Amino acid sequence: MSSSDVEREYHGIRAWADGQMVFVELDDGRQIGFPAARFHRLREATPAQLSEVALRLDGTALRWESIDEDLTVRGIVEGHFQLPLPKAA
Repeated sequence: MSSSDVEREYHGIRAWADGQMVFVELDDGRQIGFPAARFHRLREATPAQLSEVALRLDGTALRWESIDEDLTVRGIVEGHFQLPLPKAA
């Protein structure tokens, strides 16, 4: 099996929201951010709800209890979003 046959696993060590942006710090030191508007449920969430983000499953998933949303860290890193980028006003 070659290294290209193995799927990369990404682990978050910290997650937070700032306004309508969500951020994840990875165990390799990178910080990834994305607009909440890229996901259906997050788009409708208030900043207070977004700030409730928690890491789960050994840092491989993001969870928002109050809006019942789960996202994988891998999906975020690889750019798998539900919605296109919002157009600038």
